[in-house]
Amino acid sequence: MPPTHRVLFFDTTLRDGEQSPGCTMHHAEKLRMAHQLAALGVDILEAGFAIASHGDFASVHAIATEVGRAKGAPRITSLARAKREDIEAAAKAIEPAEKQRIHTFLSTSDLHLAAKLKITREQALDQIAAMVALAKTYCDDVEFSPEDATRTDPEFLVKVCEVAIQAGATTLNLPDTVGYCLPQDYAAMFTMVLERVPGAKDIVLSAHCHDDLGLAVANSIAAIQAGVRQVECSINGIGERAGNAALEELAALLLVRKDKLPYTNDIVMTKIFETSQMLTSCISFGPAPNKAIVGANAFAHAAGIHQHGVLANPLTYEIMTPESVGYKGQSLVMGKHSGRRALEHRLKELGHDLSKEELGVVYERFIDLCDRKKLIYDQDILALLATREASVA
Repeated sequence: MPPTHRVLFFDTTLRDGEQSPGCTMHHAEKLRMAHQLAALGVDILEAGFAIASHGDFASVHAIATEVGRAKGAPRITSLARAKREDIEAAAKAIEPAEKQRIHTFLSTSDLHLAAKLKITREQALDQIAAMVALAKTYCDDVEFSPEDATRTDPEFLVKVCEVAIQAGATTLNLPDTVGYCLPQDYAAMFTMVLERVPGAKDIVLSAHCHDDLGLAVANSIAAIQAGVRQVECSINGIGERAGNAALEELAALLLVRKDKLPYTNDIVMTKIFETSQMLTSCISFGPAPNKAIVGANAFAHAAGIHQHGVLANPLTYEIMTPESVGYKGQSLVMGKHSGRRALEHRLKELGHDLSKEELGVVYERFIDLCDRKKLIYDQDILALLATREASVA
């Protein structure tokens, strides 16, 4: 188990993230992202789903070989259904890595058991016990996930967890597979497991949250506060349907709100933005402009009052600096809401120190331009200087 104050980051960008619409990556892209995720400082890297295809197996094996053997490398894991062939494929794929994990899962809600697997609760328990034990013969580090845990009957969930631990699971992940939970309910589930399941306090509990109701990060934080010490997440929050908990948001929360969340982790915050940008270059879309931490507008200020405050002291409207997450760019967005102070500041950055009279002329022309043009670029501002010179003359 990690120290009680440390949170492990389990990154599933290359597995849950990559299998979502628009996020497919080819072999070279997955390998490049894996190297970047290792540099970012993730503790566990879920490299893929080895049984899914020959290509996925090859990517997991290559990541285990190239990334998993480096000094300070993350633990490399592959997902596997609770089936012999899946577990054997996962074990073979991750074999080259210095630190390995097999992550196996089985649905446990009555809905999934009846509609998807068509097995009874008793059959599910037998399958969990057998397949976790099988995974343990290949790898000392085994994670088990009862899929759809948050809609599983609590009494049955307790039994599932007990069986998985007895079979050798070292990490127990209770996923909110469909993003259904409220934070207090998700936390309560982990509290129940810690209180009622023998051995639960001796292993690592993990949270895996989906964002269907926009609560993936909130639920993950609630789980941490309830005793969870591993969070499963992805860069830019990519993943099935509405996505997973965003790694960058969780890491930023643990950084900014240390007063309420006194936990440590190994994420290198200054590599957050470049990692997000690399992922964007690999898949078919980037984060929304208003996406927290890595969106184009995350550190942008357009209102004159805000711009004036940030110029006076960034802490007036920024709870963290752009540089703290590796962002380098212009934070003042020039437009019709900008004030004289912001325009003066931008002109100075562009090499032009205007007198009060000159600034007044350029500012009036600037406001007129903003009423006619949605996006104002540096070249637009520079073009206004010719107007200034003609008017003053």
